Amino acid sequence: MGDLLITVAPTGAETSKADCPQLPTTTDELVATAVACEAAGAAMIHVHIRDGEHRPTLEPARLAETVTALREATSLVIQLSTGGSVHDPLDQRLAVLDAQPDACSLTMGTTNFGDDVFLNPWPFVCDLYRLSQERAVVPEFELFDLGQVASLHRLLDRFGLPYGGKVYVDLVMGVPGGMPGTADALVAAVAALPDVTTSWSATGIGRSTLAVGLASLSKGGHLRVGMEDVLTLARGVPVERNDQLVERAVEMGRLAQRTPMSGPEARVLLGLS
Repeated sequence: MGDLLITVAPTGAETSKADCPQLPTTTDELVATAVACEAAGAAMIHVHIRDGEHRPTLEPARLAETVTALREATSLVIQLSTGGSVHDPLDQRLAVLDAQPDACSLTMGTTNFGDDVFLNPWPFVCDLYRLSQERAVVPEFELFDLGQVASLHRLLDRFGLPYGGKVYVDLVMGVPGGMPGTADALVAAVAALPDVTTSWSATGIGRSTLAVGLASLSKGGHLRVGMEDVLTLARGVPVERNDQLVERAVEMGRLAQRTPMSGPEARVLLGLS
């Protein structure tokens, strides 16, 4: 059995198709990417979708169609982003759960996001968490700084454990405005996690990808990779396909004597039925 959960985040909301033509933005491209990444070693996919003009959208029918298409083509755990784009209204972000994903992202606070603000006020965080419990959707608690680790303690103390009884966290590191993508920051964040945390992963944005990934493996964490987070394999070497990043994560795991999980194994880790 595998002991390393690799999540692929193939698209995101920040990079345009014009600037990066290889970015998977159509449903067909996303499904093909998911199939290739599962074959390479991914067990979960973190999904943002685009409209017919390749612009970020939370259009309900398109979200539902995407979830269905991914379920038919793969055994990946399907996690929808409830962040969408930093410009999406809060009510549309709550409605993401109507598409019935296996899992969803749940960011634990507002963060400066480059020149923008990723808005996650406390009442919205609480509403989204309670909705995930009602809809039997497993939240991935996305933490951009140590203050959000403290907010996770507060949320769990107030509302109890998530659906499935497991607490899965992703440390998002290296975003301008959040915690730096360094081993020191990762160690501090992991030390502050609630005792009920059952598993965690880390995401290094941009040039912090390798440093964060290696630090996560050394601390027993899992990995998130993908073109949402990084567009180069090395200086001047662009990523052509998301499965390249999954393959690199698998190799990093091999060096750490970690074996990739399958989708069904990841479901057990996350408390999904």
